[in-house]
Amino acid sequence: MGVGIDPKVREKFLGGMSQAACTVNVVSTDGPAGRAGVTVSAMASVSADTELPTMLVCVHHLSPAAAKIVENGVLCVNVLRDDQSYISDVFAGRFRDEIGDKFECTEWVTASTGAPRIADPLVAFDCKLLSSEKVGTHHIFLCEVRDIHLSRHGSPLIYANRSYGSSNRIEGASSLRAALAGETARLVIGCFHTFGPYLMPSLIREMGGIGVKLIEGDHRRLRESLLAGESELALLYDFDLGEEFEKLSLGELTPYVLLAADHPLCHQSEVAPEDLAAEPMILLDAPPSRDYFTGILEDAGIKPLIAYRSISFEMVRGMVAHGLGYSILATKPASDMSYDGLNLVTRPLTGRHRENRIVLAHRAERELSPAARHFADLCARRFAKQ
Repeated sequence: MGVGIDPKVREKFLGGMSQAACTVNVVSTDGPAGRAGVTVSAMASVSADTELPTMLVCVHHLSPAAAKIVENGVLCVNVLRDDQSYISDVFAGRFRDEIGDKFECTEWVTASTGAPRIADPLVAFDCKLLSSEKVGTHHIFLCEVRDIHLSRHGSPLIYANRSYGSSNRIEGASSLRAALAGETARLVIGCFHTFGPYLMPSLIREMGGIGVKLIEGDHRRLRESLLAGESELALLYDFDLGEEFEKLSLGELTPYVLLAADHPLCHQSEVAPEDLAAEPMILLDAPPSRDYFTGILEDAGIKPLIAYRSISFEMVRGMVAHGLGYSILATKPASDMSYDGLNLVTRPLTGRHRENRIVLAHRAERELSPAARHFADLCARRFAKQ
Protein backbone atom coordinates (compact mmCIF):
# COMPACT_ATOMS: atom_id res chain seq x y z
CA MET A 1 0.00 0.00 0.00
CA GLY A 2 1.44 3.34 -1.05
CA VAL A 3 2.10 6.06 1.47
CA GLY A 4 0.11 9.21 0.68
CA ILE A 5 1.03 12.80 1.49
CA ASP A 6 0.04 13.81 5.02
CA PRO A 7 -1.39 17.34 4.56
CA LYS A 8 -0.71 18.29 8.19
CA VAL A 9 2.94 17.30 7.96
CA ARG A 10 3.25 19.12 4.62
CA GLU A 11 1.74 22.29 6.09
CA LYS A 12 4.07 22.18 9.09
CA PHE A 13 7.04 21.54 6.82
CA LEU A 14 6.23 24.54 4.63
CA GLY A 15 5.72 26.68 7.71
CA GLY A 16 8.98 25.53 9.19
CA MET A 17 10.94 26.07 5.98
CA SER A 18 9.51 29.59 5.69
CA GLN A 19 11.53 30.42 8.83
CA ALA A 20 14.79 29.32 7.19
CA ALA A 21 16.52 32.33 5.65
CA CYS A 22 17.81 31.72 2.12
CA THR A 23 19.53 33.81 -0.51
CA VAL A 24 17.39 34.74 -3.49
CA ASN A 25 18.78 33.46 -6.80
CA VAL A 26 17.83 33.70 -10.45
CA VAL A 27 18.84 30.57 -12.37
CA SER A 28 19.30 31.25 -16.09
CA THR A 29 20.12 29.04 -19.07
CA ASP A 30 20.54 29.27 -22.84
CA GLY A 31 21.41 26.87 -25.64
CA PRO A 32 19.66 24.59 -28.14
CA ALA A 33 16.43 24.63 -26.09
CA GLY A 34 16.42 28.42 -25.86
CA ARG A 35 16.73 30.95 -23.08
CA ALA A 36 14.90 30.69 -19.75
CA GLY A 37 15.20 31.79 -16.16
CA VAL A 38 13.47 31.33 -12.82
CA THR A 39 13.76 32.60 -9.24
CA VAL A 40 14.76 29.92 -6.71
CA SER A 41 15.77 29.82 -3.07
CA ALA A 42 16.92 26.18 -2.97
CA MET A 43 20.61 26.43 -3.84
CA ALA A 44 23.53 25.01 -1.88
CA SER A 45 27.16 24.03 -2.02
CA VAL A 46 27.91 20.32 -2.37
CA SER A 47 31.70 20.24 -2.25
CA ALA A 48 34.68 22.52 -2.90
CA ASP A 49 37.07 19.54 -2.93
CA THR A 50 36.02 17.82 -6.15
CA GLU A 51 38.03 18.43 -9.33
CA LEU A 52 35.78 21.43 -9.88
CA PRO A 53 33.47 22.75 -7.13
CA THR A 54 29.96 21.31 -7.16
CA MET A 55 26.61 22.68 -6.08
CA LEU A 56 22.95 21.75 -6.31
CA VAL A 57 19.92 23.73 -7.41
CA CYS A 58 16.25 22.78 -7.14
CA VAL A 59 13.75 23.94 -9.79
CA HIS A 60 10.02 23.18 -9.89
CA HIS A 61 9.13 20.79 -12.69
CA LEU A 62 6.37 23.09 -14.00
CA SER A 63 8.83 25.91 -14.62
CA PRO A 64 9.73 26.11 -18.34
CA ALA A 65 13.32 26.64 -17.20
CA ALA A 66 13.59 23.10 -15.81
CA ALA A 67 13.32 21.25 -19.15
CA LYS A 68 15.52 23.83 -20.88
CA ILE A 69 18.27 23.43 -18.28
CA VAL A 70 18.24 19.69 -18.87
CA GLU A 71 18.46 20.08 -22.66
CA ASN A 72 20.95 22.97 -22.66
CA GLY A 73 23.19 21.34 -20.05
CA VAL A 74 24.32 24.71 -18.66
CA LEU A 75 23.00 27.16 -16.09
CA CYS A 76 24.08 30.26 -14.22
CA VAL A 77 23.08 30.77 -10.59
CA ASN A 78 22.82 34.54 -10.02
CA VAL A 79 22.79 35.43 -6.32
CA LEU A 80 20.92 38.74 -6.04
CA ARG A 81 21.90 41.83 -4.06
CA ASP A 82 19.47 43.31 -1.55
CA ASP A 83 18.53 46.08 -4.01
CA GLN A 84 17.57 43.61 -6.76
CA SER A 85 14.21 42.33 -5.45
CA TYR A 86 12.56 43.61 -8.64
CA ILE A 87 14.58 41.11 -10.69
CA SER A 88 13.47 38.35 -8.34
CA ASP A 89 9.82 39.38 -8.68
CA VAL A 90 10.04 39.42 -12.47
CA PHE A 91 11.55 35.93 -12.72
CA ALA A 92 9.06 34.67 -10.12
CA GLY A 93 6.30 35.67 -12.55
CA ARG A 94 4.82 38.57 -10.58
CA PHE A 95 4.90 40.94 -13.57
CA ARG A 96 3.89 38.52 -16.34
CA ASP A 97 1.14 40.88 -17.53
CA GLU A 98 3.44 43.90 -17.71
CA ILE A 99 6.67 42.34 -19.01
CA GLY A 100 6.61 40.00 -21.98
CA ASP A 101 10.29 39.03 -21.82
CA LYS A 102 11.62 38.57 -18.28
CA PHE A 103 15.17 39.21 -19.45
CA GLU A 104 14.32 42.85 -20.20
CA CYS A 105 14.30 43.67 -16.47
CA THR A 106 18.10 43.97 -16.21
CA GLU A 107 21.37 43.87 -18.18
CA TRP A 108 22.99 40.55 -19.13
CA VAL A 109 26.34 39.20 -20.29
CA THR A 110 27.18 35.77 -21.67
CA ALA A 111 29.09 33.53 -19.26
CA SER A 112 31.81 31.11 -20.34
CA THR A 113 29.38 28.18 -20.65
CA GLY A 114 27.04 30.23 -22.84
CA ALA A 115 24.50 30.71 -20.06
CA PRO A 116 23.27 34.30 -19.57
CA ARG A 117 24.57 36.04 -16.44
CA ILE A 118 23.14 39.15 -14.80
CA ALA A 119 25.68 41.91 -15.41
CA ASP A 120 25.95 42.96 -11.75
CA PRO A 121 24.77 40.26 -9.30
CA LEU A 122 26.28 39.81 -5.87
CA VAL A 123 27.73 36.47 -6.99
CA ALA A 124 27.21 34.29 -10.06
CA PHE A 125 28.13 30.62 -10.47
CA ASP A 126 28.50 29.57 -14.11
CA CYS A 127 27.78 25.85 -14.20
CA LYS A 128 27.67 22.75 -16.36
CA LEU A 129 24.93 20.27 -15.48
CA LEU A 130 26.26 16.92 -14.21
CA SER A 131 23.02 15.14 -13.34
CA SER A 132 19.32 15.66 -12.81
CA GLU A 133 16.87 13.79 -10.62
CA LYS A 134 13.21 14.54 -10.02
CA VAL A 135 12.03 14.24 -6.42
CA GLY A 136 8.38 15.07 -5.83
CA THR A 137 7.63 18.29 -7.65
CA HIS A 138 11.22 19.45 -8.14
CA HIS A 139 14.23 18.67 -10.28
CA ILE A 140 17.47 18.43 -8.29
CA PHE A 141 20.32 19.62 -10.51
CA LEU A 142 23.87 18.64 -9.55
CA CYS A 143 26.20 21.13 -11.20
CA GLU A 144 29.91 21.57 -11.82
CA VAL A 145 31.04 25.18 -11.32
CA ARG A 146 33.12 26.31 -14.29
CA ASP A 147 33.49 30.00 -13.45
CA ILE A 148 32.57 32.41 -10.65
CA HIS A 149 31.78 36.13 -10.79
CA LEU A 150 32.23 38.01 -7.50
CA SER A 151 30.99 41.54 -6.83
CA ARG A 152 33.18 43.86 -4.81
CA HIS A 153 30.26 45.35 -2.90
CA GLY A 154 26.73 44.72 -1.74
CA SER A 155 24.78 42.43 0.56
CA PRO A 156 22.63 39.41 -0.32
CA LEU A 157 18.90 39.59 -0.81
CA ILE A 158 17.39 37.26 1.80
CA TYR A 159 14.01 35.51 1.77
CA ALA A 160 12.49 34.45 5.09
CA ASN A 161 9.06 34.61 6.72
CA ARG A 162 7.67 34.79 3.17
CA SER A 163 9.19 38.22 2.59
CA TYR A 164 12.43 39.83 1.46
CA GLY A 165 15.10 41.12 3.79
CA SER A 166 18.82 41.75 3.95
CA SER A 167 21.67 40.66 6.15
CA ASN A 168 22.60 42.74 9.17
CA ARG A 169 25.87 42.45 11.03
CA ILE A 170 25.47 41.63 14.74
CA GLU A 171 27.85 43.71 16.78
CA GLY A 172 30.24 41.95 19.12
CA ALA A 173 29.99 42.12 22.89
CA SER A 174 32.65 44.84 23.18
CA SER A 175 30.72 47.10 20.78
CA LEU A 176 27.50 46.51 22.67
CA ARG A 177 29.15 47.30 26.02
CA ALA A 178 30.55 50.52 24.59
CA ALA A 179 27.14 51.58 23.31
CA LEU A 180 25.46 50.80 26.65
CA ALA A 181 28.14 52.78 28.47
CA GLY A 182 27.38 55.82 26.36
CA GLU A 183 30.70 55.77 24.52
CA THR A 184 28.87 55.61 21.17
CA ALA A 185 25.36 56.60 20.18
CA ARG A 186 23.86 55.38 16.96
CA LEU A 187 20.32 55.57 15.70
CA VAL A 188 19.24 53.47 12.71
CA ILE A 189 16.51 55.17 10.70
CA GLY A 190 14.76 53.97 7.56
CA CYS A 191 13.54 56.50 5.03
CA PHE A 192 11.50 56.15 1.85
CA HIS A 193 13.81 56.61 -1.10
CA THR A 194 11.87 59.37 -2.88
CA PHE A 195 11.28 61.90 -0.10
CA GLY A 196 14.19 60.84 2.12
CA PRO A 197 16.76 63.05 0.33
CA TYR A 198 14.58 66.12 0.95
CA LEU A 199 14.07 65.48 4.66
CA MET A 200 16.93 63.47 6.13
CA PRO A 201 20.05 65.64 5.56
CA SER A 202 18.74 68.58 7.60
CA LEU A 203 17.20 66.31 10.24
CA ILE A 204 20.52 64.50 10.68
CA ARG A 205 22.29 67.83 11.08
CA GLU A 206 19.83 68.79 13.81
CA MET A 207 20.57 65.52 15.65
CA GLY A 208 23.86 67.03 16.82
CA GLY A 209 26.46 64.50 17.92
CA ILE A 210 24.19 61.46 17.63
CA GLY A 211 25.39 59.12 14.91
CA VAL A 212 22.74 58.09 12.38
CA LYS A 213 22.75 55.11 10.07
CA LEU A 214 20.36 55.33 7.14
CA ILE A 215 18.43 52.50 5.53
CA GLU A 216 16.96 53.73 2.26
CA GLY A 217 14.48 51.75 0.22
CA ASP A 218 10.90 51.20 -0.85
CA HIS A 219 7.98 50.57 1.47
CA ARG A 220 8.54 46.82 1.71
CA ARG A 221 12.23 47.25 2.55
CA LEU A 222 11.49 49.72 5.35
CA ARG A 223 8.62 47.73 6.80
CA GLU A 224 10.76 44.61 6.96
CA SER A 225 13.66 46.52 8.54
CA LEU A 226 11.37 47.61 11.38
CA LEU A 227 9.97 44.13 11.92
CA ALA A 228 13.45 42.60 11.92
CA GLY A 229 14.76 45.15 14.43
CA GLU A 230 17.27 46.39 11.88
CA SER A 231 15.96 49.97 12.19
CA GLU A 232 14.34 51.63 15.18
CA LEU A 233 12.32 54.20 13.24
CA ALA A 234 11.24 54.66 9.64
CA LEU A 235 9.85 57.58 7.66
CA LEU A 236 7.44 56.13 5.12
CA TYR A 237 3.90 56.27 3.77
CA ASP A 238 0.97 55.17 5.93
CA PHE A 239 0.26 52.09 3.86
CA ASP A 240 -0.17 48.49 5.01
CA LEU A 241 1.03 49.27 8.54
CA GLY A 242 -0.95 47.06 10.90
CA GLU A 243 -1.26 46.85 14.66
CA GLU A 244 2.34 45.73 14.98
CA PHE A 245 3.40 49.34 14.35
CA GLU A 246 2.90 52.60 16.20
CA LYS A 247 2.74 55.64 13.93
CA LEU A 248 3.24 59.37 14.37
CA SER A 249 1.29 61.11 11.61
CA LEU A 250 3.43 63.91 10.18
CA GLY A 251 1.75 65.32 7.09
CA GLU A 252 0.16 64.65 3.74
CA LEU A 253 1.76 65.03 0.32
CA THR A 254 -0.47 66.33 -2.46
CA PRO A 255 -0.09 64.69 -5.89
CA TYR A 256 0.79 66.91 -8.84
CA VAL A 257 1.49 66.54 -12.55
CA LEU A 258 5.08 66.89 -13.77
CA LEU A 259 5.55 68.11 -17.35
CA ALA A 260 8.31 69.06 -19.76
CA ALA A 261 8.62 72.82 -20.19
CA ASP A 262 7.22 72.68 -23.74
CA HIS A 263 4.33 70.31 -23.04
CA PRO A 264 0.94 71.64 -24.29
CA LEU A 265 -0.63 71.11 -20.85
CA CYS A 266 1.76 73.69 -19.38
CA HIS A 267 -0.58 76.39 -20.73
CA GLN A 268 -3.21 75.27 -18.21
CA SER A 269 -3.16 76.48 -14.60
CA GLU A 270 -4.19 73.01 -13.44
CA VAL A 271 -4.57 69.56 -14.97
CA ALA A 272 -7.55 67.20 -14.65
CA PRO A 273 -7.17 63.42 -14.83
CA GLU A 274 -9.22 63.52 -18.04
CA ASP A 275 -6.54 65.70 -19.67
CA LEU A 276 -4.06 62.82 -19.26
CA ALA A 277 -6.17 60.08 -20.82
CA ALA A 278 -4.33 60.11 -24.17
CA GLU A 279 -0.90 61.11 -22.83
CA PRO A 280 2.02 58.68 -22.23
CA MET A 281 2.86 58.26 -18.55
CA ILE A 282 6.28 57.85 -16.91
CA LEU A 283 5.54 55.76 -13.82
CA LEU A 284 7.54 55.85 -10.61
CA ASP A 285 7.53 52.06 -10.31
CA ALA A 286 8.13 51.56 -6.59
CA PRO A 287 5.52 50.35 -4.11
CA PRO A 288 3.31 51.88 -2.88
CA SER A 289 3.85 54.82 -5.25
CA ARG A 290 3.04 52.94 -8.46
CA ASP A 291 -0.37 51.77 -7.21
CA TYR A 292 -1.16 55.17 -5.69
CA PHE A 293 -0.38 57.16 -8.84
CA THR A 294 -2.08 54.80 -11.28
CA GLY A 295 -5.00 54.54 -8.84
CA ILE A 296 -5.61 58.30 -9.11
CA LEU A 297 -6.34 57.90 -12.81
CA GLU A 298 -8.23 54.64 -12.42
CA ASP A 299 -10.51 56.26 -9.81
CA ALA A 300 -11.38 58.80 -12.52
CA GLY A 301 -12.19 56.00 -14.97
CA ILE A 302 -8.98 56.41 -16.95
CA LYS A 303 -6.58 53.62 -17.87
CA PRO A 304 -3.05 55.09 -17.74
CA LEU A 305 -0.92 54.70 -20.88
CA ILE A 306 2.36 53.70 -19.24
CA ALA A 307 5.21 54.37 -21.67
CA TYR A 308 8.16 53.91 -19.28
CA ARG A 309 8.74 52.74 -15.72
CA SER A 310 11.60 53.48 -13.34
CA ILE A 311 12.23 52.93 -9.65
CA SER A 312 14.40 56.08 -9.66
CA PHE A 313 12.74 59.39 -8.83
CA GLU A 314 15.35 61.37 -10.75
CA MET A 315 15.15 59.03 -13.75
CA VAL A 316 11.42 59.73 -13.94
CA ARG A 317 12.06 63.48 -13.78
CA GLY A 318 14.71 63.21 -16.49
CA MET A 319 12.42 61.26 -18.83
CA VAL A 320 9.66 63.83 -18.35
CA ALA A 321 12.09 66.69 -19.02
CA HIS A 322 13.02 65.09 -22.35
CA GLY A 323 9.40 64.98 -23.46
CA LEU A 324 8.86 61.22 -23.13
CA GLY A 325 5.65 61.69 -21.18
CA TYR A 326 4.14 63.17 -18.04
CA SER A 327 4.35 61.84 -14.49
CA ILE A 328 2.27 62.10 -11.34
CA LEU A 329 4.41 62.59 -8.25
CA ALA A 330 4.01 63.75 -4.66
CA THR A 331 7.51 64.71 -3.53
CA LYS A 332 8.34 68.17 -4.90
CA PRO A 333 12.07 69.11 -4.95
CA ALA A 334 13.08 72.75 -4.68
CA SER A 335 14.72 72.60 -8.10
CA ASP A 336 12.60 72.79 -11.26
CA MET A 337 15.35 71.24 -13.39
CA SER A 338 16.32 67.67 -14.24
CA TYR A 339 19.78 66.28 -13.50
CA ASP A 340 20.95 67.20 -17.01
CA GLY A 341 19.70 70.79 -16.83
CA LEU A 342 16.32 70.75 -18.57
CA ASN A 343 13.38 72.71 -17.21
CA LEU A 344 10.40 71.01 -15.61
CA VAL A 345 6.93 72.37 -14.88
CA THR A 346 4.49 71.27 -12.17
CA ARG A 347 0.72 71.72 -12.25
CA PRO A 348 -1.87 70.91 -9.59
CA LEU A 349 -3.95 67.80 -10.24
CA THR A 350 -7.65 68.51 -9.83
CA GLY A 351 -10.09 66.29 -7.99
CA ARG A 352 -10.20 64.52 -4.64
CA HIS A 353 -7.48 61.94 -4.21
CA ARG A 354 -6.62 59.13 -1.83
CA GLU A 355 -4.65 60.10 1.28
CA ASN A 356 -0.90 60.09 0.83
CA ARG A 357 0.25 60.51 4.42
CA ILE A 358 3.82 60.38 5.74
CA VAL A 359 4.31 58.78 9.15
CA LEU A 360 7.17 58.02 11.48
CA ALA A 361 6.72 54.36 12.44
CA HIS A 362 8.26 51.94 14.93
CA ARG A 363 7.44 48.51 16.32
CA ALA A 364 4.54 48.77 18.76
CA GLU A 365 6.15 46.79 21.56
CA ARG A 366 9.50 48.56 21.36
CA GLU A 367 10.32 51.34 23.80
CA LEU A 368 12.11 54.11 21.93
CA SER A 369 15.63 55.10 22.83
CA PRO A 370 16.32 58.73 23.87
CA ALA A 371 17.89 59.35 20.45
CA ALA A 372 14.79 58.01 18.70
CA ARG A 373 12.49 60.18 20.81
CA HIS A 374 14.63 63.21 19.98
CA PHE A 375 14.38 62.43 16.28
CA ALA A 376 10.59 62.02 16.55
CA ASP A 377 10.35 65.46 18.18
CA LEU A 378 12.42 66.99 15.37
CA CYS A 379 10.14 65.41 12.76
CA ALA A 380 6.98 66.68 14.48
CA ARG A 381 8.36 70.21 14.65
CA ARG A 382 9.51 70.12 11.03
CA PHE A 383 6.11 69.14 9.66
CA ALA A 384 4.27 71.52 11.99
CA LYS A 385 6.02 74.42 10.21
CA GLN A 386 4.82 73.30 6.77
